[in-house]
Amino acid sequence: MAHSPPQRDEQAMRSFVENMARLLADWGFPRMAGRVVFTLMAADEQALTAAELAERLGVSPAGISGAIRYLVHLNMVAREPVPGSRRDRYRMVDDSWYEVTVAKMSLLKTISDAADQGVAAAGGENTPAGAKLAGMRDFYAWVQDNMPSLLAQWAAHKSRPHQPPPA
Repeated sequence: MAHSPPQRDEQAMRSFVENMARLLADWGFPRMAGRVVFTLMAADEQALTAAELAERLGVSPAGISGAIRYLVHLNMVAREPVPGSRRDRYRMVDDSWYEVTVAKMSLLKTISDAADQGVAAAGGENTPAGAKLAGMRDFYAWVQDNMPSLLAQWAAHKSRPHQPPPA
C-alpha cells in the first residue's frame, strides 16, 4: 500500500503559531512579533504581504506594522518591494536565529560587566548578594566565552546533508 504525502493541517499550524508566540511572549518577546515571525516561518510561500499576514492572523494590517518594524530592526525579517506596487513583502532572513544570536553576543558581556559592578557594590563575592551576582556574572562570561565555539559547531552541523530523524 502506497503512503500518501503528509497533508498540511491548517488548524494545527494556527495552533502552533499561537503556542510559539505565547512561548516567546513568556520570555519577553512582543506577542504580535512572535505571531508574525512564526506565521512567516510556517508559510510555504517565501514572502507574504502585510495584508496576507493580517488575514492569516485575523488582525488588521495596521496591527502588523509594529511587529514588522521590530522584526526588521532585529534583522529577522527583510522587507522587499513588490514590483509595480506600493506594497512590500516580508520574508525571514536566512539564518535569522543565528544572526540574532550573533548580534546579541555583545549583550552577554554587557550583562556580565554590569553584574560585576553589582558584586563590587555588594561588598564582594563573600557577601550573600555578592555571591549571587558573581554567579550571574560568571555564567554570562562563560556563555560569551563558549558561544563562538557553539556557533562554529552549528555552522559545521548545518553544512552536513540533512538526515531525517530515526524512525
